[in-house]
Amino acid sequence: MPLVVPGIMTNSGGDKTEEWTNKLVGKKLSDEPSNETTFCKTELPQQTRVVEPGMMVTKDHVPDRLNVHLKEDGTVSHVSHANHTPRNPPSLTASPKQKLKSSIQRSLRNSLLTTYPLLTPYIDEILPKKASLDQVKLPDRVSLFVIEGRPLFFQQDNNGVLVPHLRLVHRFPQAFPTVRIDRGAIRFVLSGATLMAPGLTSKGGRLPVPTERAGEPVAEGVPNEGVDEDGHWSRELEKGEPVVVMAEGKEEACAVGVLVAGTKEVKEKGKGPVIEEAHFLGDGLWNLGLE
Repeated sequence: MPLVVPGIMTNSGGDKTEEWTNKLVGKKLSDEPSNETTFCKTELPQQTRVVEPGMMVTKDHVPDRLNVHLKEDGTVSHVSHANHTPRNPPSLTASPKQKLKSSIQRSLRNSLLTTYPLLTPYIDEILPKKASLDQVKLPDRVSLFVIEGRPLFFQQDNNGVLVPHLRLVHRFPQAFPTVRIDRGAIRFVLSGATLMAPGLTSKGGRLPVPTERAGEPVAEGVPNEGVDEDGHWSRELEKGEPVVVMAEGKEEACAVGVLVAGTKEVKEKGKGPVIEEAHFLGDGLWNLGLE
């Protein structure tokens, strides 16, 4: 099944933006049929990204994607489109590297292990105690943390959740919570679309299957969780948790995002947005030169 509900936009760029402005501004998105105060999510175009206040988003160009911006109360404040085909591949403008103080490095190390405890056996390889951790500032108040030119993780506003760079995920895939999308959803993920429930609940998708001992410690600070023999994560994931996105038929992760709905809720409802992507293969963060 597709990742997002199909929708076709045939007007020119300005007309499309005006059309969706008239349809959405001042309304809340809902799973229920559209009315005077709400708009049904299933009626949104195929290429749609919902942007919540303070949410980390990529700056990559996706032709004809509808960006729906929400206020704090959940109503739509405005919409925008990317209508012109770029001449060059997606790119990000980064500031020069800045060496971090040892106290900040220790704090980030602790935060990383708190968020991803399964990294504990590898933390000295990821963040060697004598190595220098650098910070690279990106647009939208995003900070990327690197060691010797290798991207490790990034964070928004210096106080948000630490999200792993895909290159780190590919090095230690067993250390991060995962879900899987079906084959039909792959092209939408790689265009930066919001992941919708059907791409995860279909036959080719995969959501966590909790085990009785999930979360119990197997060592100090290391919970008993991970993937089972069929590739299911062993505990339900909560709204706001970062998650790695695998794809049916592919061995390596294709995206990393943040859950906007818990996996238990996704199973129960079977519809609606699930993951807002922060980083995917081929985006500006993936292509960023750090030499």
